Amino acid sequence: MGAGPAGVRIALRVRPGASRTAVGGARGDALVVAVTARAVDGRATEAALRAVADALGVRRRQLRLVSGATSRDKVVEVDADAAPGLASRVSALLAGGRAADG
Repeated sequence: MGAGPAGVRIALRVRPGASRTAVGGARGDALVVAVTARAVDGRATEAALRAVADALGVRRRQLRLVSGATSRDKVVEVDADAAPGLASRVSALLAGGRAADG
């Protein structure tokens, strides 16, 4: 997790085609995001962004994909307005997290 000019950046590792959507755990420095959507036409990426927004308690529009549109390894940026308490939420998710709806 790092700070960008407009907010906080978070590395993600997306697992498309999972049996359920879940956000939590770590792979290296990246937050693991499992989504039921398949990696077709950006569906898994969008599902991952929605799941991360939900898990962090922010709106989807407060997340921006910085890199990795076609990769399992992605970087997202959370708007600075959503940043209060964000570091502790991300740390909790990296430590084990919780399941997202879906």
